[in-house]
Amino acid sequence: MIEFRPLNRLSVHLDRLIKGRLWLKVIIGLVLGAGIGVLLNPTIGLLSENVSLHLADWLDLPGQIFMRLVQMIMIPLIFTSIITGIVSNTSENLKTFGLRLLLYFILTTTIAILIGLVVTLILKPGYYIFKLGGFPNSGESQITPDEQTNLIGDIPNAISNLIPNNPLETILTGEMLGVVIFTIIIGVAITQLRRETASPIIRFSEAIQKICMIVVSWAMMLVPYAVFGLMAALLSRTSVEIFLGLGYYIVVVILGLILLLTFYLVLALIITKKNPFKFLKAIREPQLLAFSTASSAAVMPLSMKTADEKLGVSSNISDFVIPVGATINMDGTALFQCVTTLFLAQAYGIELSIMSLLLITFTVVAASIGTPAIPGGGVIILASVLQSAGIPIDGLIIIIGIDRILGMFRTAVNVTGDLTACILFEKFYGAKSNSVAFASNNKTVLNPNS
Repeated sequence: MIEFRPLNRLSVHLDRLIKGRLWLKVIIGLVLGAGIGVLLNPTIGLLSENVSLHLADWLDLPGQIFMRLVQMIMIPLIFTSIITGIVSNTSENLKTFGLRLLLYFILTTTIAILIGLVVTLILKPGYYIFKLGGFPNSGESQITPDEQTNLIGDIPNAISNLIPNNPLETILTGEMLGVVIFTIIIGVAITQLRRETASPIIRFSEAIQKICMIVVSWAMMLVPYAVFGLMAALLSRTSVEIFLGLGYYIVVVILGLILLLTFYLVLALIITKKNPFKFLKAIREPQLLAFSTASSAAVMPLSMKTADEKLGVSSNISDFVIPVGATINMDGTALFQCVTTLFLAQAYGIELSIMSLLLITFTVVAASIGTPAIPGGGVIILASVLQSAGIPIDGLIIIIGIDRILGMFRTAVNVTGDLTACILFEKFYGAKSNSVAFASNNKTVLNPNS
């Protein structure tokens, strides 16, 4: 008999950090880091530019170590979590559940992009920069209607390329969408094996999960120092005037994220009858951890634990929804990419046609699905969105300077979206999933027809 050990059961390594008020230490580190960063900024006059840059490099060190630890365990953690979630469901249930989950993620991502479009087109944050002179190379990279048609014509090739022809290369290059698709295919194939054949694979997956959780607990111990150092280094390198000039843009992004968060709460209230305030109270720990780390991957174990213990979601649902959602369901990132694309277009003085807006919408949906669940992943993918819309990527340098702040907000919204998906699918599949898992543990084979 095969016993499944959901990943949320392995998150005991994080309990000590949570009970030690990790979120409070993170907030203190954030505030102290901002204060130290302002004092170290050369524009204040306390230190020379050379000394300030050297100190910023050292302040960055804990954050760099944290990010590398997260990147190191992200792929094996997602790989084993998805396999566990798939194996604990029957093929028929997975077929219906998986397809509807994908459609749900695409729907919410599209809604997030539409919110970003409406907010940015109404408030027009880029026009303020344009009136001040705009960015360099303004309007030089616009694409023609013929190029737009060619991009749309490449859509079939883009869809076929989602299936990796070299899984090892996909894993080594960190193409998360390819890793997820490869893992889902392997997971479904495992369900067709006999018990004695599949058992070692499942045991191996459990061992990898436990190892990843230990590494995550080590990384979490660095979080307060990482946040302190990253914020101090950021403010010591970036002039205060730039923050004031981009403040309107930051407000627009945060406003869009608040509207998206409100959409989640309304959705949960209508479908599951959950009180929005109680729901937010239940998920505050993963939200705060997501806000502090700016990494959906690092928060996955805590999200699963919260879904299981505080939201009443079965482990069969959370073990599949959250790892897949951490890679595919990047609604906050999609909204950020949409707002930023339109903001830069406005700052460059580029007028976007209806076709361009449709192209941006499709590109952002595809790009957000493939965005790495790591700090700064949204900006890395954003370059491809800008190029597809014919917007110069020079302005990204400015966005990178404030991305750490925006990344914290959008990651908290991303995690909220994953947990919302958990309670929604628990509403329709929870009882069925629990009965399936119970039955599968009492069978001699994973697939009775194998």
